[in-house]
Amino acid sequence: MKVLKFGGTSVGSAERMKNLVALIKSDEPKIVVLSAMSGTTNALAEIANSLYDRENDKAKKLIDALEKKYEGVRKELYSKEASLSKGKDLVKNHFEFIRSFTLDMFTANEEKAILAQGELLSTAMVHYYLEEIGINSVLLPALNFMRIDENDEPDLKYIEENLKAELKKYRTPSNSPHRGTGGLLFITQGYICRNAFGEIDNLKRGGSDYTATLIGAALACEEIQIWTDIDGMHNNDPRIVDKTFPVTELSFDEAAELAYFGAKILHPTCVLPAQKRKVPVRLLNTLQPDAKGTVITEKTPTDRITAVAAKDGITAINIKSARMLLAYGFLRSVFEIFERYKTPIDMITTSEVAVTVTIDNPRNIDAIVKELKEFCSVELDKDQTIICVVGSFTAEKQGVAVKVFDALKNIPLRMISYGGSENNVSVLVESKYKKEALIALNKGLFNL
Repeated sequence: MKVLKFGGTSVGSAERMKNLVALIKSDEPKIVVLSAMSGTTNALAEIANSLYDRENDKAKKLIDALEKKYEGVRKELYSKEASLSKGKDLVKNHFEFIRSFTLDMFTANEEKAILAQGELLSTAMVHYYLEEIGINSVLLPALNFMRIDENDEPDLKYIEENLKAELKKYRTPSNSPHRGTGGLLFITQGYICRNAFGEIDNLKRGGSDYTATLIGAALACEEIQIWTDIDGMHNNDPRIVDKTFPVTELSFDEAAELAYFGAKILHPTCVLPAQKRKVPVRLLNTLQPDAKGTVITEKTPTDRITAVAAKDGITAINIKSARMLLAYGFLRSVFEIFERYKTPIDMITTSEVAVTVTIDNPRNIDAIVKELKEFCSVELDKDQTIICVVGSFTAEKQGVAVKVFDALKNIPLRMISYGGSENNVSVLVESKYKKEALIALNKGLFNL
């Protein structure tokens, strides 16, 4: 069994949905995870915001516009009367459901129910199209098996048990004339789930990618494929640097570091379920399906510089205390404040009287600074970027830091982090130097 995930652009139009069939049509068993049609989740979020603000007339106009878009796709996607009729009922029912929220008070739980409609629509529309062209498929409701716990973390044991129970309903007998087609192609929704109270919710971080890796881990699948519009994880940001190339192989640790520090093709959280169950993840390009892409496994290549990633929107917080020298509990007091406000720290450096940390979520920065100032002085540096060089750097490896810093010799460095991980050398620079730094690293580390 393989798991194939396709994002919003892959189902972004009737033409894209039809092209999708060529990538999922085969006799091998597979579960296909689909995102909402591109732009849908943002449109649904805008509708929800209007409902929160009690701007119901505005919400109705937004709902009408989105429904019109889906009606257009429906008419272009199907050619047979039966499919056109089923598609019409599908679109009508979902948008009547969304409109029902304009009649009463709007809550957070109802917002999540609205946000789920995109995936429910895209999967049903693709399923109906497969049905129209004679390809057997099963529409597998993610809300029947995908669940998060009280801490908003995926409940892998529950997912495994309930997913296997769902699949068992469609098991094809070995002597069936439909063996090899019927019941072997499953279409399910990414992103959406239920919470510990049974309410409709979502996976937030990584969305549909997370769904795919959770399914792959739960079933210990042969492979998880993440299909996007780029041919794998590149050695540098192709949007900024002209000469880049896809990295053929990555370890789970390398992939997680690159994803965390800015590589947009995969969310870092998505790597964990596959890594836990040792299921390979392959990143592939829907526009170039024959390209090798990138395969992520537990295998760790040794002594190499793999890739560079950059993470924007960073704030550096410099915390100074005259009492830090030989003082017990200072760092604990600092980190407890960040913990209370659920604000993760990316980088950290220390000296006798100061500690500097970086964060990428400034939502609670004012409250954090206020508490820190009760026992130390605080300075903020905003508009910073973390640039991360990822590879396999053992403690005995020589020359890695020299290559990195020699490439960056003309770039002012605000912070340096090296040694905390065997897969990561990170520096902090002002965001205005980001492009220059990435190009310099591409030339200095990869001779490009």
